[in-house]
Amino acid sequence: MSPWSSSMEERFKDQPTLLKASASNSSCCIFKAPLSLAQINAKAYEPQIVSIGPYHHGKERLKMVEQHKPRFFSALIERTKDHGVGLDEYFNAINSREQKIRGCYSEHLTYNSSALVEMMVLDACFIVEVFRIFGGVINPHPDDPFLGMPWIFTFLARDLLGIENQMPFFVLKEIFDLSKGDAAESLSELALTFFNIAAQMPEDRLEKFYGFCSAKHLLDLFRLSFIDHSEREQPGNLDVKYLQLIPSATQLLLSGIEFKLSEDDNSSLIDMQFNNGVLKMQRLTLDDFISFFFLNSVAFEQCCFSCSEHITNYVTFIRCLVNKKMDAELLSENQILVNYLGSNAEAATFFNELGKDCAIDLKTSYLAKIIEQVNRHHRDKWRVRWAGFKREYFGSPWSLISAVAAFVLLVLTVLQAFYAVFAYYRPPK
Repeated sequence: MSPWSSSMEERFKDQPTLLKASASNSSCCIFKAPLSLAQINAKAYEPQIVSIGPYHHGKERLKMVEQHKPRFFSALIERTKDHGVGLDEYFNAINSREQKIRGCYSEHLTYNSSALVEMMVLDACFIVEVFRIFGGVINPHPDDPFLGMPWIFTFLARDLLGIENQMPFFVLKEIFDLSKGDAAESLSELALTFFNIAAQMPEDRLEKFYGFCSAKHLLDLFRLSFIDHSEREQPGNLDVKYLQLIPSATQLLLSGIEFKLSEDDNSSLIDMQFNNGVLKMQRLTLDDFISFFFLNSVAFEQCCFSCSEHITNYVTFIRCLVNKKMDAELLSENQILVNYLGSNAEAATFFNELGKDCAIDLKTSYLAKIIEQVNRHHRDKWRVRWAGFKREYFGSPWSLISAVAAFVLLVLTVLQAFYAVFAYYRPPK
């Protein structure tokens, strides 16, 4: 064997560590944000105050909360030891799932067994205790320096939804079940209640997901609360020539399409309807929390082989509508967009950057039928001409008055001409 063959064979034996060969397995669900997205907004994918899981563990700027995790764990142990659940029970339960835990991460984990298990137990207990405190299940110490500062909750809620800051949901569920005793609450209920406080959404919107436990992690759980798979079957009989990205809101307005706020309070944020030239949508309150959720959900859907792309499709649809400042203004005037990010130009920039490098398949999109209908309506020349006529002559009270006055003047002129000709041919006797 030549020296070249020997050295190359040794090199080819090395397995990839930054993206494991098993990253496309359905069991793999925790990823680093794609570089194309991270380059646009790196801070959107990095935790600000707390690390969960191995990707950001041990970073100096996250040590403040890290120092509080043992305290939360001790408080949990103190409550459950009377039920026969002590430290060993928690560690043994997670230790038995070590290989399954490692398989959930797309990158090779360099932590040994004891370090990884300890990290998982402390992080899971911390999250479970925080959910119980904000869910009103347990009462924190009145002088707790961690939970007594309002700014911490804002960053904590965002950090727990970061794509790189996740831990397997089954680990959380194992810790939760061991520690809940005779309590009736579910982990999904407490988690969604916690995130619902941050998102400021109606609590009854989430009730049907309280028993939901098949999520891959917390980001996936909150993402799925916007998606009811049983109600979103893929439409058939689509005309492919209309399955293209839709024009902007102002362009659609020129073809006679109206935008109205949906009257269905029970539907999801990503639901919309199109009938008779009217596109009905749910109100989108665009703030720091929702924008962070969109960024991380899109990144997750772009990485995870086995999950749907509902949020990516929704964001891409909005990106098409809100292409420029005037588009954001139009949706704001129709009460569909409530923008707390800044100016309307900043809202347009946010959606343009978010959807820039997203891969989507319009044929399988849950919005495929609406996209087809909108494009079909927009390309109808007669509708465009009629919309232009209405806008020109009936777009405002003054133009309407002018049109009516011109019509009356025309009628009077025609009548005057008619009587003049009539009198010429049949003069009065």
